[in-house]
Amino acid sequence: MTIRRRALLAAPLALPLAARAQAPWPDRPIRLVVPTAGGAGTADTLSRIMAQEFEARLGQRVVVENRAGANGNVGAAHVARSAPDGATFLWGWAGTLATNPSLYASLPFDPVADFDPVALVGNVPNILVVNRELGPRTLAEFTAFARAHPGRINFGSTGNGSSMHLAGELYRQMTSTEMQHVPYSGPAAAVTDLLSGRIQAMFNLLTGALPQVQSGAVVPVAVLADQRVPQLPDVPTAAEAGLPGLSFGTWFMVLAPKGTPAPILDRMNALANEIVAAPEPRARLQAAGMSPLGGTRDAAARFLAAEIELHRRIVRASGARID
Repeated sequence: MTIRRRALLAAPLALPLAARAQAPWPDRPIRLVVPTAGGAGTADTLSRIMAQEFEARLGQRVVVENRAGANGNVGAAHVARSAPDGATFLWGWAGTLATNPSLYASLPFDPVADFDPVALVGNVPNILVVNRELGPRTLAEFTAFARAHPGRINFGSTGNGSSMHLAGELYRQMTSTEMQHVPYSGPAAAVTDLLSGRIQAMFNLLTGALPQVQSGAVVPVAVLADQRVPQLPDVPTAAEAGLPGLSFGTWFMVLAPKGTPAPILDRMNALANEIVAAPEPRARLQAAGMSPLGGTRDAAARFLAAEIELHRRIVRASGARID
């Protein structure tokens, strides 16, 4: 058989392979892996809003896949090991990507080496709230009280290394105040003790603090964000209250396994920016407690690197550690 004839006979087999290689993306359902349990919580709620919006724009199913465990490490490691083919993305956040590298003795993934940041979607800021009977109504008054009564203030959190804990540690370090950290297994118990006066303060997430603030059960002192939040327009930022630099929250980012083709990353970035700018999805994200952000892929990568370093300093100073 001649070489030409063998080539002709082989051509029908080769054509489908070439066609698949050139198939437009996405050519199959996409998984958005969320490293927490499904059905509840800010992270899960926000991920489902984004998945619905991505799906509508891509014309392909976007399935939220919950993989909980080890403060997000299980889900993040799964995505890090996934094929970089545009079929799998990570819905990551500050705790898993920025805190865990310093909090854990070892991680099953590297937040920089194993992922390509796609877009910084938004931030849910922490807010300092205090027991109504404590006395302070402003950040300056709270700081003055803490300095005048070292060790008197107990602030609650959902555990060592949590956003609430590190926000309190950042405040303590910036103001040179002495406060006692009280870790809880969940936010409900901490809020109960805050209302009863067993603890005096919380650097709660905005989503968790809103019901108590809106009912008047606690005093909102300052939002730890660069701008005021629409949910509480009358509550000043820490910078407005006299403490610039006190900004802390749980930010959310879409990432892909390292090596995902740049055209796919660019398209997902463009869609993420479109989503956070469009009035209807933006309103839904804000209603869930998020301040939408957006930006370029490079900006997301720089932000991640800076946050890893910030969290490293706070965690080291706090002494928190998980072996």
